[in-house]
Amino acid sequence: MDVGQLQRSFLEYTASLFRDGFLDGQFSQLQQLQDESNPEFVFEVVSLFFEDSEKLINDLTRALDQQNVEFKKVDAHVHQLKGSSSSIGAQRVKNTCIAFRNCCEEQNIEECLRCLQQIKHEYLLLKNKFETLFSLEQQIIAAGGAIPTVE
Repeated sequence: MDVGQLQRSFLEYTASLFRDGFLDGQFSQLQQLQDESNPEFVFEVVSLFFEDSEKLINDLTRALDQQNVEFKKVDAHVHQLKGSSSSIGAQRVKNTCIAFRNCCEEQNIEECLRCLQQIKHEYLLLKNKFETLFSLEQQIIAAGGAIPTVE
């Protein structure tokens, strides 16, 4: 593929992430902070998000696996995950966190477990989407092109 085709693929793929609700406007703002002086900015921020999220999801799994679930602790982890996902524009993860927090408020263990599974599912989907996006970026750069800006 030539640079132009790769750039078009990148723009189409990015547009699909917004259209399918994976990302929201916050991600666009994150992209605008990236420039020549910090070309890896988005990749670094998103990578940190995935590291933190992995830890939070493991903490949530352990917290919900206890005999006596401490819903305040679970809610604190979900709140943190919601903030992280919101900061990178991970809309579907954020929305699942909102539902999860409601279940914590109601102290509904079955619904909390269901929300945890949904978060794991959305997290893995998003991770795969970002891997594809970053792979396209690397192909564009390797071909000597510039990453197109998403309008």
